[in-house]
Amino acid sequence: MINVTLKDGTIKEIEQGTTVLEVAKMLSEGLARVACAGKLNNKLVDIREKIEQDSQLEILTFNDEDGKWAFRHTSAHILAQAVKNLYPNVKLAIGPAIENGFYYDFDSEKHFDEKELTKIEAEMKKIVKAKFEITTFELPKDEAIKKLKEMDEPYKVELVEELPEGERITFYQQGDFIDLCAGPHLLNTKSVEAFKLLSCAGAYWRGNEKNKMLYRIYGTSFNKKADLATHLEQLEEAKKRDHNKLGRELKLFTTDENIGQGLPLIMPKGARIIQTLQRWVEDTEESRGYLLTKTPNMAKPDLYKISGHWNHYKDGMFVIGDEEVDSEIIALRPMTCPFQFSIYNSDQHSYRDLPVRYSETATLCRNESSGEMHGLTRVRQFTLADGHIICTPEQLNTEFKEAVDLIIYLMKTMGIDKEISYRFSKWDSNNTEKYINNPEAWEKTQSIMKEILDELELDYVEAEDEAAFYGPKLDIQFRNVHGKEDTIITVQIDFALAERFDMTYIDSEGKKQRPYIVHRSSLGCYERTLGMLIEKYAGAFPTWLAPVAVKVLPISDKCADYAQEVVAELRRKKIRVEADYRTEKIGYKIREARMERVPYILVLGLDEQEKRTVNVRSRQRGEEGEASLDEFVARVANEIQTKYNYHDDITNEFAK
Repeated sequence: MINVTLKDGTIKEIEQGTTVLEVAKMLSEGLARVACAGKLNNKLVDIREKIEQDSQLEILTFNDEDGKWAFRHTSAHILAQAVKNLYPNVKLAIGPAIENGFYYDFDSEKHFDEKELTKIEAEMKKIVKAKFEITTFELPKDEAIKKLKEMDEPYKVELVEELPEGERITFYQQGDFIDLCAGPHLLNTKSVEAFKLLSCAGAYWRGNEKNKMLYRIYGTSFNKKADLATHLEQLEEAKKRDHNKLGRELKLFTTDENIGQGLPLIMPKGARIIQTLQRWVEDTEESRGYLLTKTPNMAKPDLYKISGHWNHYKDGMFVIGDEEVDSEIIALRPMTCPFQFSIYNSDQHSYRDLPVRYSETATLCRNESSGEMHGLTRVRQFTLADGHIICTPEQLNTEFKEAVDLIIYLMKTMGIDKEISYRFSKWDSNNTEKYINNPEAWEKTQSIMKEILDELELDYVEAEDEAAFYGPKLDIQFRNVHGKEDTIITVQIDFALAERFDMTYIDSEGKKQRPYIVHRSSLGCYERTLGMLIEKYAGAFPTWLAPVAVKVLPISDKCADYAQEVVAELRRKKIRVEADYRTEKIGYKIREARMERVPYILVLGLDEQEKRTVNVRSRQRGEEGEASLDEFVARVANEIQTKYNYHDDITNEFAK
């Protein structure tokens, strides 16, 4: 007999070799019916897993994230079985569960379009209705390879060949369908009734663009049909807010295949938003003691070799020339830190000079893989609100906190503070290729950062193997309308590069000391921020950010001169304004202006011209009626100056 400690602390005595499912049945038949997987000694396992020693056990259902993962992993296998039933010559690649769904990659000569997805979905329903029992078996490596070759599954063969000898190799079978898989899976196919195939996209095998392009079919599944219906409604809402679609419709940005993937063209209205943000950020940073720098967009490899980027990050850089052939090699910069460190080293510094805070609006280039790029979220050239703080050990706590305070202020002002979350990203001591191998420095620096984060009372999660190669970081995370999470801003404590660049300061006793360095962005990437704001506000930006704050609509040519006077007065107060002098009907021009999400529309007729007033329509209040020109100008100018934001309650209207 052995003991199993359950989630609530209860200890249950069971026979050695009892499965996770059998333990669930001992607790409740109802629990056993909805069990999706188990967590045995904090490791995700199949519900068929046997318990051989005293252990901690948690029974997972669809209400648990790992339970959802097992449920959706089974959904991916049902998808694969349906595709193989319909197209036997298709080769299987990988099919994991992902957040809010699943996908499977296929090597197929058949083009999977909307029509094919409908057929595949119908076949999946047959598999679910058949209620196939899902069983599992293991094979030694040589037998697994032999079986997969007999099945004519070359991608699976490749995966197994790379496994070390003695590795546990498992297969799962449902009906006559067999797939190489580590699991876990449900007991049968009947539970997956609420599912939907969503889309198909290209995906390189193993994410490498040098490999073959495969078809990736995405889907989602739930344990209740009502939850699936709700999720599909949310997806439709997300499509309407998707910055990649809406940003083009509002003429904020575009792309051109002759220019290249991941290189968006920011159009005048989008550029105006970015310019507004940039001026605001630079002014705010200056008020907080930052010194503006402007550094080159490229450098010799020597600089990156000192910093370590050449060894740790070269694959992510654009390098011009070949070291073995060319006498001079240049690399486009993926970050500004080594450049700003060079500025610091151009002069000697006393402890009285510190902290030194450098900031820069920097154009950076990173060689993102084609499969990763999307709209403004992941691009190859971007503009970063970058910066570095060089400080004494005594100043580190305060400087880190103030860097976070700046970020929170900017996020709140933009109205996206409720959409962000925090991640404490740490190193992996086993990954010596990715990180500087100095365990003592890592442990000390991570301890310092954790203490600071706890003092800030941030609600953060910890993540292993997500640090920068030179130190731990606080990642500010943002979810887009599709639920995908991205890191938008980082604050990092660097224990290594000061030594690599021989950065020093003279302390109070006249001795040279190494400073600490805080790498930080304040706003993140401007292009990505534009995409976030498009989705947040469904294109209906706050007045201070709107590319056009006021649209002036004269009713007829007789009012054109007065319209020009109104435009001139607004521009004198630095209010962004456009006028529509077309001879279209006024109702048509109003509808167009509303579709452009303009905060204020001014209708000017002969009556307004005579009284020097404006007829106001606003997104906040609708038709407001007449107001004096001076009063209206003062109101909008104040709204812009204070960065007033009333849009949370009206954004949904424009997403419909």
